[in-house]
Amino acid sequence: MTSLLCGLAANPALPPELVDRLIALAVATPDPTDGRAKDLAEEPADELAEALADRADLGPDQVAALAARDEGTAVQLARGGHLTAADVDPAAQPLVALALLDEGRGLPEWARRFAVDSAPRIRRRLASCPGLPREAGDRLAADPDAGVAAELALWTTSAPVAARLARHPHAEVRQAAALNEATPPTALAALLTGHGLPAARSCLVCDQREIPFTHHPYCQDTDCELPPGAECDGAHGSTVHETWRRALLNPATPPQAAVAFAEHPSVLLRWALAERTDLPPHICARLAEDPVPGVRSTLARNPAIGPELIRVLAADRWVDVRRAVAYHPRVPLDVLTELAATTRLGPGPLPWITSASPEELAEPAGSAHGRVRMLVAQRHDLPAELRDALAADPDASVVKAVAPHPGLSQRQLRAMVARHGVRVLARVAANPDASGALLAELARHDPPVRRALREIATHPNATAEALLPCLADDRARVLAAAHPALPAALVVELLTDDDPQVVEAAAGNPSLPRTVMAELVP
Repeated sequence: MTSLLCGLAANPALPPELVDRLIALAVATPDPTDGRAKDLAEEPADELAEALADRADLGPDQVAALAARDEGTAVQLARGGHLTAADVDPAAQPLVALALLDEGRGLPEWARRFAVDSAPRIRRRLASCPGLPREAGDRLAADPDAGVAAELALWTTSAPVAARLARHPHAEVRQAAALNEATPPTALAALLTGHGLPAARSCLVCDQREIPFTHHPYCQDTDCELPPGAECDGAHGSTVHETWRRALLNPATPPQAAVAFAEHPSVLLRWALAERTDLPPHICARLAEDPVPGVRSTLARNPAIGPELIRVLAADRWVDVRRAVAYHPRVPLDVLTELAATTRLGPGPLPWITSASPEELAEPAGSAHGRVRMLVAQRHDLPAELRDALAADPDASVVKAVAPHPGLSQRQLRAMVARHGVRVLARVAANPDASGALLAELARHDPPVRRALREIATHPNATAEALLPCLADDRARVLAAAHPALPAALVVELLTDDDPQVVEAAAGNPSLPRTVMAELVP
């Protein structure tokens, strides 16, 4: 029953009077003497309310009825744009008020009130909201709960507030400020070097444990909230380490403060450094020799490295490093060609291919290596002449890549299938211009191609003839049950399917007759 009602609740063709009946069902207190109501009440009404709150066509009375059900539903309605500040009492529904503040549609006086007079969990949520009044931000920055200050340090867009929190006596707050791009560069540099920064007085570890303490990675304490490996001997080691890692990842951190970590014994810190796009050449060269392949592969994608290092890393003994070079935005074409011919590069498209001009693509499109031509074929905004040449390619992998390209004719799509059969069938079915007749032919292919059936089941051009074979595949059946081209009689039949997902999809199908909808809603 839950799948059926939730599907109906999401059905865009559901008449307003039936939406009202579902809302009444979702918000009703069951009568224990009513057997049917009791059965319905045993289903998770929360799911029904959630599906109803997602509707875009709710009227004011319907919104009010759902909002009165519980605060969680009201929050969903607020985030969906159904509730305004005038609809909300912040004292009765603080989480709804916070949702509106988070969406930028709350009232400034709510923020001022919550910053002073609320539970810590409310203040923590408030601290992540954008555009807080200055006095509310000042209150939260001085909050006695370090978790509140840490949340503000992570999300504030005020440079003065972020700078203040980067010097907070609690290491957890500094750790949060290290990731915030609003934190001034001088403050971020101080977090890395310690220059001019007073030592933190506490962290989450020494707040909870007698130090020295190292948290066992397989801690058996079910109430313990410390992360694996957390440790403190008075210097707040694990928190400081994470602060450094975050500051290295922060693009606002001055590179001159970051480069000292190229020789740090921590792999995580060198790995974070390798992601920076403002590294000087000598630091890039040092990281290219790092003993950890993950550091080198991260560097290999980095726009900071030049052609010489690209070629060095393209010859790396680790395949992940060589593969990463192919994703460098300025990889030389000859290097990319060699990599494509010798290394499995994974799903594209590659940055060089994506940004290349049609003139630049002509050479790799005519390469003797099918894998290189395939890389070009993965780009689906090619000039017609280039697209058509790749569509007639003798290599099935190239044709498979270009098959979903818009603009291909039905004749070209059929020719692909005739030449390459099941190897390209699913990708041809994914072509946005595939006609209903072609999709029906593909759906009847013997043996069936399951991936093609799933593409057909969601294709907007699919006809009833094309959808019928999809019902024989477990995964395609769920998708086809929701397709508006499926005959109404079949949609009704699927309402009793053994698979709850199929039932929900069929109930949400706009082709479901209104008379049947009315019979299904108690």
